[in-house]
Amino acid sequence: MLKAIGSRKDLKQQLYYEFVADLLESKSVQDLKQYRHHIKTTRFQHSLNVSYYNYLICKFFHWDAVSAARAGLLHDIGKVPDEEPELPHALYGMKLAEKFKEKPDICNAIGAHHDEVEMTSLLAPIVQVCDAISGARPGARREIVEAYIKRLNDLEQLAMSYPGVTKTYAIQAGRELRVIVGADKIDDKQTESLSGEIAKKIQDEMTYPGQVKITVIRETRAVSFAK
Repeated sequence: MLKAIGSRKDLKQQLYYEFVADLLESKSVQDLKQYRHHIKTTRFQHSLNVSYYNYLICKFFHWDAVSAARAGLLHDIGKVPDEEPELPHALYGMKLAEKFKEKPDICNAIGAHHDEVEMTSLLAPIVQVCDAISGARPGARREIVEAYIKRLNDLEQLAMSYPGVTKTYAIQAGRELRVIVGADKIDDKQTESLSGEIAKKIQDEMTYPGQVKITVIRETRAVSFAK
């Protein structure tokens, strides 16, 4: 049975480490440690698992184990967005890999692991399968209902603490927070800055999987009745 990768010390004892050493030292990969994959693992740990599973499979079949290891480590790199946060993470990750001058097969495997671009190499389905294997490990997705509900409530209450906020809704399993503000209490300029302030506070004070999109809505409603 494939085991989760442990510390960097463990990696150095394997040939695998030589294939991804430069990536492990890069800021983009290190930043994955700041984000949760599931409650008990980070994006970095998950990506390391996927990378090593890719490596083992391709090494066994005498395929390109170097590209496999690198594609697995970078497959979720788009979940740490510096630009274009609206772009799906697989497509953004593919763009970053192209920018880093990775091989075309690696770039395609990253972009295709959620079927958002066509798979054009053998490496792409391997990354997709290993991504699923990592997510299916015992305990990887374990989260009690109480903890899930608490996280949604904490998100909503955090936003409600700001002046001018009238309602909050945590949607899409906590991946998006919609904040309704009073049109008579906050102007358009304040609305723009509020979303950034809430995002920073969530990042500083909460633990959550992936990223949370904050949408602040300011509207004026006029209601009349025809009798």
